[in-house]
Amino acid sequence: MSATAQPNALALADVSLSFVSETQSTHVALSALDLSVGAGEFVCIVGPTGCGKSTLLNIAAGLLMPTSGTVHVFGQTLAGLNRQAGYLFQNDALLPWRTALDNVAAGLIFRSVALPDARAQARQWLARVGLGGFGDRYPHQLSGGMKKRVALAQVLVLDPKIILMDEPFSALDVQTRSLMENQLLELWADDRKSVVFITHDLEEAIALADRVVLLSAGPGSHIIGDYPIDLPRPRDVAEIRLDQRFLELHRTIWHALRAQVQRAHASL
Repeated sequence: MSATAQPNALALADVSLSFVSETQSTHVALSALDLSVGAGEFVCIVGPTGCGKSTLLNIAAGLLMPTSGTVHVFGQTLAGLNRQAGYLFQNDALLPWRTALDNVAAGLIFRSVALPDARAQARQWLARVGLGGFGDRYPHQLSGGMKKRVALAQVLVLDPKIILMDEPFSALDVQTRSLMENQLLELWADDRKSVVFITHDLEEAIALADRVVLLSAGPGSHIIGDYPIDLPRPRDVAEIRLDQRFLELHRTIWHALRAQVQRAHASL
């Protein structure tokens, strides 16, 4: 690495993860997996059901320790939780007894930020995600899309350098999902944090990403494809799907993904 080169935001080198099942057999979830995510890069990971996408994300977050291999965050070996990362789960981690404002402020308060300052920052982020007038609402008073916006603000208010996202929009209706995807791209464009985004939806992956990474069917899942997405930015996720280059990329990646989906189904 040259003196001016920047380390990758995230680098998994020869990472494997295995565990013993209830029947005492060893299951290999990931095998000799190598993945790098550059600073400011938006990477989407796709693969068949059960291939270890969420497992990979949990290793990147420091929630799981690999059986072998190494994980580096901005050039430093990861030991324990990844303090540089924010994690947006598939299910919202909102506390039902807190208002939207206090849900967003919660992480700052846990970091010993004074309550007035934490609420001021939370208020700014609610405005940025289009919920400036909803800070006093409780989760049960919000729609699914609104709750997802609060969850997104909850992560971004902590200013993580890496954002890990595990199928965050999968439960939303099509229209709300498109709005959330576009809003995510707008927020990402503001400061270009590194994003690792898990999805089952290949169209979503291509519409969002700088690169789409394809995992093989398990067991022993590993990367079998890494596709640069050379579509212009800024993008509208609905309009970009009509672009001829989008269709070409979809055809190429789907050909490889379909084979893995068929392999996964055959093993059920």
